[in-house]
Amino acid sequence: MFGPAFVAAVAYVDPGNFATNFAGGARYGYRLMWVVLLANLMAMPIQYLSAKLGIVTGMSLPRACRERFGRTAARGLWAQAELIAMATDLAEFVGAAVGLNLLFGVPPTVAAAITAVIAFVVLGLQSRGVRRFEVAVVALLAVILAGFLYETLRIGPDARGAVAGLIPTFDGAGSVLLAVGIVGATAMPHVIYLHSALTTERVPWTTGEERRSVLRFERYDVVIALGIAGLINMAMLAVAAKLFHGPAAARAGDVTTLEGAHAGLGTLIGGGAALAFAVALLASGISSSSVGTFAGQVIMDGFIRRRIPLVARRAITMAPAIALLAAGIDPTAALVLSQVLLSFGIPFALIPLVLLTSSRKVMGAQASGRAMTALMIAITATIVALNLYLLYRQFLA
Repeated sequence: MFGPAFVAAVAYVDPGNFATNFAGGARYGYRLMWVVLLANLMAMPIQYLSAKLGIVTGMSLPRACRERFGRTAARGLWAQAELIAMATDLAEFVGAAVGLNLLFGVPPTVAAAITAVIAFVVLGLQSRGVRRFEVAVVALLAVILAGFLYETLRIGPDARGAVAGLIPTFDGAGSVLLAVGIVGATAMPHVIYLHSALTTERVPWTTGEERRSVLRFERYDVVIALGIAGLINMAMLAVAAKLFHGPAAARAGDVTTLEGAHAGLGTLIGGGAALAFAVALLASGISSSSVGTFAGQVIMDGFIRRRIPLVARRAITMAPAIALLAAGIDPTAALVLSQVLLSFGIPFALIPLVLLTSSRKVMGAQASGRAMTALMIAITATIVALNLYLLYRQFLA
């Protein structure tokens, strides 16, 4: 059972996380550390229930929605999921393009095309078995982890400041915007759909004891994989808070962009830190792009029983990202806004997930109990509340 949660975890450290976490640390220090921790803690039961749905029913979340809620509702959910997929691709391709540009000076539009080719190569490993695809994705996740482990050990963030940042506070409308972006960059809708597909019929079970054993190992998979992703996200924000917020910020220059963060690391720490950042960003973009394409196929096949060639799907969803890069729009600002859009898409995945996993007609004896259902309702309500608060602060306050 080890593997599916690691594939899902890649989406929790995609380039959107780089943008939101570094922007949060640079602007507000450690103040938003609690948001990063909360987002990753909320992600664990979300991803576990998605995986559990696939294990118990043998269906992906999109397919279960179609079977349970009907064709009309499924088509509506599919339409919004495709829009969210475009926002996801925007983050992945822009991030990988920036990484290639920082490492090799590749023009952004060419870098996006190179990213697409590499993503197809990684996806091609599926034809030789899902385990090879998972190993490739986990290897890229390890590169990201190694990069930020190096950054953290080299820089040595302020432990007292990081602990103080775990107390929930905001600092104006800008911090709310980033908080919603961090949540959107963490609990990403497309991997909620994908995780259920990764666990269907993965390990066949015939008895209740075997099923409980499979579910137990899946819990370990989720806790370990998302725990690693959470540590990476917290390290991102802590590094940015230590270097780019406060007295040292003046020497770092403008660090509100990914390019600026890379340059700031080079100025304050040295070329090794800047190189580690760029390599981690590139690995993040490539891995999350491959996972995003896989999720897109699951979404379309599950909701509307249609499949299109991967090349065609990738061409459609990457078009906005290439257009943005060609127009010269600030990539980091686009990344942050794309994560906010993702946050608004989370309830459309969470509400069906809660309804399905709490239904005895769907899950039988494995239906969620009152405590788990209450927790999931609280998580969903928290995300919706953050979104509504953002709208109020941005347009009414």
